[in-house]
Amino acid sequence: MLITVATEGTVDTAVASRILHDLGLELGPVHGERGKNWLDRRLMGYNNAARFAPWLVLRDLDRDAHCAPELLMTLLPSPAALMRYRIAVRSVEAWLLADSERIGSFLRIPKARIPADPETLTDAKQTFVNLARVSESQEIREDLLPSSGTTARVGPAYSARLIEFATKNWRPRLAARRSQSLRRCIESIRTWAQPGA
Repeated sequence: MLITVATEGTVDTAVASRILHDLGLELGPVHGERGKNWLDRRLMGYNNAARFAPWLVLRDLDRDAHCAPELLMTLLPSPAALMRYRIAVRSVEAWLLADSERIGSFLRIPKARIPADPETLTDAKQTFVNLARVSESQEIREDLLPSSGTTARVGPAYSARLIEFATKNWRPRLAARRSQSLRRCIESIRTWAQPGA
């Protein structure tokens, strides 16, 4: 089954693709990847399209609401039958950090340094950068850390590295044990993978 996807950015698309693949579903057309404001403005159009075909829209909670259900009710109070509008608490980086064993190996840092409850992080992106600072790998540090003298929050290959991890190493169903919003996302999408869905 082809699933049309809309996301904030390329890292989110890689995360969505990995979840779909893990459930035996196939990534279809991709929309968005231009930030959450762009995504929010087009949400009603996506929802209308989801009356006829399955759509997965993935957005970060960030600090836009107290909790995911509150943001869901604000942005999409009446989702179409084939719409799966999911909120990552507080960002998809937290979902990636929830696979502590694999992310520790990928970043070349001790597993013990990975936050035990990534959904409580106020800024999981900054956590990724901070973890990269103590990496044994010079390449990881160069790719994820912002260059000195710049205003950038992340390094030049931050997105590319996270996409690589999400695509090749990340285990969504295992990570879901430490991330409630990821678990709910998987449970919601899984209905498409079941016979008769």
